[in-house]
Amino acid sequence: MNQTEVFERERPRLARLATGVLHDHAEAEDVVQQAWLRLERSDTHIDCLPAWLTTVTTRLCLDRLRSRTPVPVEEIEPSSLAPDVAEDVALADTVGVALQVVLDRLSPPERVAFVLHDSFGFEFSTVAAMLETTPVAARKLASRARAKVRQPTSEAQVSNWEVVDAFMAAARNGEFDRLLRLLAPEAVVSADAAAVLIGTPERIEGRHEVATFFNGSAHAALPVYIDDRPAAAWFHRGEAKVVFDFTLRNGVVSSITFRAEPEVLARVSRREGPERRS
Repeated sequence: MNQTEVFERERPRLARLATGVLHDHAEAEDVVQQAWLRLERSDTHIDCLPAWLTTVTTRLCLDRLRSRTPVPVEEIEPSSLAPDVAEDVALADTVGVALQVVLDRLSPPERVAFVLHDSFGFEFSTVAAMLETTPVAARKLASRARAKVRQPTSEAQVSNWEVVDAFMAAARNGEFDRLLRLLAPEAVVSADAAAVLIGTPERIEGRHEVATFFNGSAHAALPVYIDDRPAAAWFHRGEAKVVFDFTLRNGVVSSITFRAEPEVLARVSRREGPERRS
């Protein structure tokens, strides 16, 4: 196969890897496209193209992470660097949005080492080559990240606004599996009379059904507050028309109510900038 054929064969794998590190599907696709452009412009001999693409994609992800505004976190040293528990590979599938909140507070090298090793099963020698460090240092980075994931500081606890925004981002990006992780098994969608009149569903029951309804939708919804509760709303000509009012329990969404009654809309205010983290 020529380079183009190899790249297209590898593209889905590279996209999964970049999405796992960045947790942003659109940004991951952009990174994979950048890797393709670098391949096109390269005039050097490449012995193993899949490995080369993996390294370039990982380093591009690392650059993206470093360009983001860092959030200071308390250093937590692991009690022991020896254990390399196999169960950690499944960690990303069990803690959902809570993991993402902590990942956002890891340093870029810690995040890359943790995700590549614990979620994708890369050997530390491979991770070290991508991070341009030693296998011992890569293992320490992953261990430190794992300790922070298991023992998050109080500042790293999941906030209600983070759950709401994670749900809306998963809906917009069509991340069905992530929607399922963010929903309680008995999740339900309902609506007030005013919202039903303008076309929202009156009731949807069950995690799978709710995730199916939201999957790939809500592109025009914006983050808002209802009183002091984080929510989302559909706006038209600068005015909120329908509010997505979330009820959360144990870090997941248990219900969403579409509200369009005027007295409810009057209590809506936009969430922007640092205010979203208050």
